[in-house]
Amino acid sequence: MLRMSETPIELEPQLSVQPSSQPEPERGLQSPPLFQLPLPTQDPTEAQQQAQLQPELQQLSESNPEHQPGEEAKPLWIKRQRLLSLLFLVFCLCAAILGLIYYMSYNQTDTATPCLSPACQWASAHFSMSADPFTQPCDYFLFSCGSERLSPDNGGRQRGKGIPGHPQNQREKAVWTKRRRKSEEREDGGLREGKILDRKNMLLQYLREILESNDRLTNSAVQKAKGFYHSCLDTKSIEAAGAEPFLTLIQKLGGWAVSGQWNQTDFNSTLSLLMRDYATFPFFNLYVGKDPNEVTHGSTKRYIQIDQPDLLIPIEWNSKTQKSQAKTQTLRPFLASCQRYLALLGAPPNTSMIHVGTFISLSSELAVAAAPLPYRLSKGQLYHRMTIKELQSHAPIIDWLGCLQTAFHPLHLIEDDHVLLHNLPYIVQMSRIIAKWLNKHELSTSSPLHTYMVLNLLHTLMPAMDSRFSETVALGNSEGVAPRWKHCVFETERGFDAVLTHLLRDRTAHREAEEIIQNIFSTLKSKLRELKSTDQKSMKKVQSLIPRLWTTEEIADEAELELLFSKVSVSTHSFFSNYVQLLSLWQKRLSKLLTEQDEAADILSVTPFLRGNELIFPMGMFVPPLFHPTYPRAMNYGVKGFLIAKDILHLLLPDMSLWCCSLLSE
Repeated sequence: MLRMSETPIELEPQLSVQPSSQPEPERGLQSPPLFQLPLPTQDPTEAQQQAQLQPELQQLSESNPEHQPGEEAKPLWIKRQRLLSLLFLVFCLCAAILGLIYYMSYNQTDTATPCLSPACQWASAHFSMSADPFTQPCDYFLFSCGSERLSPDNGGRQRGKGIPGHPQNQREKAVWTKRRRKSEEREDGGLREGKILDRKNMLLQYLREILESNDRLTNSAVQKAKGFYHSCLDTKSIEAAGAEPFLTLIQKLGGWAVSGQWNQTDFNSTLSLLMRDYATFPFFNLYVGKDPNEVTHGSTKRYIQIDQPDLLIPIEWNSKTQKSQAKTQTLRPFLASCQRYLALLGAPPNTSMIHVGTFISLSSELAVAAAPLPYRLSKGQLYHRMTIKELQSHAPIIDWLGCLQTAFHPLHLIEDDHVLLHNLPYIVQMSRIIAKWLNKHELSTSSPLHTYMVLNLLHTLMPAMDSRFSETVALGNSEGVAPRWKHCVFETERGFDAVLTHLLRDRTAHREAEEIIQNIFSTLKSKLRELKSTDQKSMKKVQSLIPRLWTTEEIADEAELELLFSKVSVSTHSFFSNYVQLLSLWQKRLSKLLTEQDEAADILSVTPFLRGNELIFPMGMFVPPLFHPTYPRAMNYGVKGFLIAKDILHLLLPDMSLWCCSLLSE
């Protein structure tokens, strides 16, 4: 095919150089036959015959190349017109091909429609507002290279194991918050924690939708859990009730000296009652866990563990004196808070200051005997084993067997049963302090110990009180207030965790979750073999693990749920009474945990954990918007797949942060 730029170069020499065999006049332009006129010298008859023969001669001439004047004799504009026509034809052909490709592509896209399920739409809306984790991968996947946030030091203790959200974890939570704040300060203004995908909040949001769903075909246990949740959201009824429910509860406990009406109840009886029915531990904490010294030998036995309490008074640790102390600048707002609480509870103004003063004085003495976890860990004060009888001899003011039997009813305990202590010096000093205050005859009518226990009970029941109590500066707690729905989800889980676990199991795509777990773990093991930094010990540990989804064996069926919550009565408009029942359920969970062989998983957990040679993945990891069976396969693996791999690395390879930094520096 000729190119337009070559046309003049090829045609012009032919027109000017090539010799012709025809006379010069015949090389001119020939008129069409229809426009040729007969010559005047010709006969009309002859002219007519010539006109009839002209088309035949022309046709014969065109068919005989010897009589043609040659292609080069045609004018230049005809040649260019033909080339333009040819190029136009090629252009049309290309356009048709492109149009066909576009049509086929359009039809293919139209056939493979995008995911429009509610789960996909929710995920799309959520991810469009989230930060890209790959802008700062080290900050997102490992928080920061060498950061302490990767593995907070808990000294191996199982604080409140199986009871998420227990107040006894506030101190460790505060330390964790400080570490996180320091790590955020090291970031260069990029990715902030508020923009990172918060899997815990996603799970809470999913549980919220479950609790707010209108499923009519549900058993009574599910209805009670939803009724509890909705009573928590009913702030109007809570505000209308005011402080009256708590004042009624005080009367059941024998009154208190603040109001001038106290029946002088027995100290140990009141303490046992608070521990059993209201999950309140004013002078020491109780929880259940294994002895790590026995776990290494394969033992699964659990023990009652006794620790120092979470004191309400704000204190600080003096590293020079190795003592806890309270500062004036923190005591002043605490003092104002206590006065405000007593005023809300109807205490006479002329006597409230006396009760506040004795409360702060007693709290300060107990605080001095307490010590932070790192100090106790360094002194080897954790997991001190002794029998209940031996404990009674060290701290005689507490009826330990009676209190523990009441708290863990209906379990049968004897004096020879072993318990684990995490701060024996505090327990000994606490017994001496209580004995001293009990023997102060001048304070016998004001009963500072009883008032101290009632104010601790108030702190326990604060989530069920009206907004006047929550608006007051919390006793030793300066954390921000979470949205009401989130607070209610947490509280519902504390008492109805078995119900929520059952509901979550029914909504989990087990087959898809198991498939992605097995595929990711298998790929991870093969990739770890290729890493030069992987030591043989870590590899053997990974190879011996069996990954699985935590689903069926540990979860109660509907009949068991009905029996478990058969004695629970949920009121639609009385969140306070519902909350009191929740505390009783909470303590029953503690008693059940002492006798169970299997480790109870936390429904609010969003990361895998180890149980023997099993790698357990909680169901809370597989909820929208991070995972759903209606998502495209690539999305489930692209989002949840890499999160699973990251969680496994954090769990099995504690030195992963060092690997990250070394790889980034290469």
